[in-house]
Amino acid sequence: MPSSAPAIAITMGDPAGIGPEIIVKACQRLRARLADGSLRLLVIGSRTALDMATQRQGVPAIPVGTTDSPGLAQLPVGDDSAIVPLGAVSALGGDFAYRAVARGVELAQAGQIAAIVTAPLNKEALNLAGHHFAGHTDMLATLTGSRDSVMLLAHGNMRVSHVTTHIALADVPSRLTPERLRRVVALTHQALVELGLERPHIAVAALNPHAGEGGLFGRQDIDITTPAIEAMRAEGLHITGPVPGDTVFVKLRAGQFDAVVAMYHDQGHIPVKLLGFEVDPATGKWDALSGVNITLGLPIIRTSVDHGTAFDIAGTARAEDGSMRAALQAAIDLSPKRPHPVA
Repeated sequence: MPSSAPAIAITMGDPAGIGPEIIVKACQRLRARLADGSLRLLVIGSRTALDMATQRQGVPAIPVGTTDSPGLAQLPVGDDSAIVPLGAVSALGGDFAYRAVARGVELAQAGQIAAIVTAPLNKEALNLAGHHFAGHTDMLATLTGSRDSVMLLAHGNMRVSHVTTHIALADVPSRLTPERLRRVVALTHQALVELGLERPHIAVAALNPHAGEGGLFGRQDIDITTPAIEAMRAEGLHITGPVPGDTVFVKLRAGQFDAVVAMYHDQGHIPVKLLGFEVDPATGKWDALSGVNITLGLPIIRTSVDHGTAFDIAGTARAEDGSMRAALQAAIDLSPKRPHPVA
């Protein structure tokens, strides 16, 4: 096995969702690279759920840890004989998801893996299991002892980081501080440089319509965001803003910026997911998706699919693995040693 190929861990997420299925599909597509050892993957989660997903899809089982597939290994967590009901919220599913991530963090911090790629978990199930987090991002910050973290979504040239994520909209203005904005911009800039952009141009989205319209619609953009941007620009960062939220993402898509700092969850998620989901006009259902969630500010590399557990289609073999493969590629790109691109 080439020593230049880092081990990437995939945490299964909630076994009741589509995590096992998209992992199996991604591994099937990457079978040649797993066989020649140019890509090494460690799947952490329920071995039973992975085997059942393989059987449901009617595809040949991928040899694990053998000479036929030296690049693929499994690491069970929890009660591996337990069967998690598909498509249902359960404490068992939430506990599997937590244990997989916790084990992945341990391995990453010990230097045994290069990065973690997470399949989706269900927040309700996670909390039912007694793990009281708003999602992966908060959990990873706690597990790694990080003071905070930043969510960055990426789909092609649409790269969007967030000042706030899983909080009530009413609480967003109080979370917009000069310190938080500066940290989000700094981490976004660092990530873009690591992804190969030498001097990235970052735009900061306005919190209020029309960037406050001279104070008529709120003063946060005037009193907080503008002075912070001016200070960062004086320090040499290539940064623009505040740019009204109804135009900033059009400009990003047009290539005028390399990334946008969004103020809250839906402001940043909607444009990325609108472009990342492909919808079949005949049925009105999405049939493909792509996009990556990257957590910034952690002492480890973590990327994730840009979608949820999709309980409604779990076990139907309809889930697409495009976002999983994109997340794997992002993890490889951010890792110190980089194997060849994922096909």
